[in-house]
Amino acid sequence: MSDYRIVEAAELLGVSDDTLRRWIDAGRVTASSDSAGRTRIAGADLARLARSLAETDDSGATRASAVSARNRMRGIVTEVKKDPVMAQVELVCGPYRIVSLMSSEAADELRLEPGVVAIASVKSTNVVVELP
Repeated sequence: MSDYRIVEAAELLGVSDDTLRRWIDAGRVTASSDSAGRTRIAGADLARLARSLAETDDSGATRASAVSARNRMRGIVTEVKKDPVMAQVELVCGPYRIVSLMSSEAADELRLEPGVVAIASVKSTNVVVELP
């Protein structure tokens, strides 16, 4: 499973590393220290936090933002639903929640699972997911 340093996790969430440290201190997300004493966040925990941030803003309202065509957004995979043929992959890229439909084979080849960093390339109604 992937884990992330504070600065990496903050970048994926679109917040400052100070904000993320406050959230850790408040218990909003769990963190641990590696052997060198650096604070790390497990990918699955970061994905849960990203999903909750994408669902509501600070006032509790649902986030809705327009994205123009030809955007490439780096984010974290928060959910993967697969059947034998198709996969639905959800990413949170800063304030944006992106959902992509692809073959299950493609999702397996990319090894997409909650906590993995991926890039969503958005053009028109198609979302292409690739690894950084």
